[in-house]
Amino acid sequence: MPTRLDKLAAEIRACRICVEHPQGKPLPHEPRPVLRVSRMARICLAGQAPGTKVHASGMPFTDASGDRLRDWMGVTSEEFYDTSKIAIVPMGFCFPGQDAKGGDLPPRRECAPHWRARLFAEMPQVELTLLIGQYAQGWHLGEAAKGSLTETVAAWRGYLPRAIPLPHPSWRNNGWIRKNPWFETEVLPMLRMEIRRLIGKSG
Repeated sequence: MPTRLDKLAAEIRACRICVEHPQGKPLPHEPRPVLRVSRMARICLAGQAPGTKVHASGMPFTDASGDRLRDWMGVTSEEFYDTSKIAIVPMGFCFPGQDAKGGDLPPRRECAPHWRARLFAEMPQVELTLLIGQYAQGWHLGEAAKGSLTETVAAWRGYLPRAIPLPHPSWRNNGWIRKNPWFETEVLPMLRMEIRRLIGKSG
């Protein structure tokens, strides 16, 4: 029998709010909401929004960014896509389109206010949320977020045990990672330890 979470996830996957009731210009293509949720996962990935590959496949992080994120977390693809272990809830569920330079637009503004609180209310078992990028950090941390992504990620200890802020694993952030070596030497070991502990509790 479907749970309330199942029903809510089905509503989200059928959502057309950014086309039928948009804030600003409507989504320029057919919506395809992407999320992966369960009542067992103790880890949640809060990312930005699907890109072109994810819009085509319907599977999140099926690209080089996903490979790097799985390396950061110290998980296999099987663990990453096991919804009994890891939920994936982006700030915007649909690919938002691209700007004039070919970069992805920000997450649609309609998604988070309409769905996010309701969705997390149905997943009380989540113990750790990985906040990937400024949009997720701003929503989940509120006033506790710092003035920049670098400052927020540098303050990661203050958000434990409920959250760990991360930069986006895109190649575009290679320079940021080089400039902030503490991320790989301090943040990632703790991240992997927490992930392994919680995966052992999940399922």
